[in-house]
Amino acid sequence: MRTRHAFRGFTGLGFLLVLFAQALAMPEVARSHGDTVKVVVTGQRDGHVTTEITWENDGDAVDEAVAATVNATSPDGSRSMGPWTLVRDPGTRTGWSTAETLAPGTWKVTVDVGFPSLGHGEGEIAVPVVDPVPPGAPAPTASGAAPVPSAPAPSAASPSSATLPASPSSSPSSASSNVAGDGGDRTVWWSTAGMAGIALAGAAAGLWLRRARAGRR
Repeated sequence: MRTRHAFRGFTGLGFLLVLFAQALAMPEVARSHGDTVKVVVTGQRDGHVTTEITWENDGDAVDEAVAATVNATSPDGSRSMGPWTLVRDPGTRTGWSTAETLAPGTWKVTVDVGFPSLGHGEGEIAVPVVDPVPPGAPAPTASGAAPVPSAPAPSAASPSSATLPASPSSSPSSASSNVAGDGGDRTVWWSTAGMAGIALAGAAAGLWLRRARAGRR
């Protein structure tokens, strides 16, 4: 029984020693980086507030997750946006930005960090107005001027009022038809004349035969 109680007492003492060692180690880590973090409002990127957060003492990057709130107000105090949180920028260790975007205008931005240590930063940034490009409009050139639209290509359709030239094949056909018509008329004329000649010759022969018979009598 005494051994069991002694073991339990040793276990509780060891747990207290572990807690004491951690309590001694935490100030050492805090003293190596500092008790506060440094927050610098660097500007904006497409309306997203951008910041740089490092340890105040040595300037090292904060490897832990940062718990911060971002608020923005207009210079006259009539407009305000936030509070928003910060997310780490991809590809960097010290860059943090908001997922939300500010409206165009001038804003006074304040950032308050609560973890892993306290920190505060503020600055004034301006978000420019970006005019949207209407659908179908040509994109602006590098000089900022819109390109001059080119003249429309002429239509390939032929005008309906244009007179098409006569087909060359129609002239020979018409000429051949005229020649054929003239030849047919001439053939008919010679046939009629031949028949008339034959009839006259037959009549003359019959008249001569009658006279010859009458003379014999």
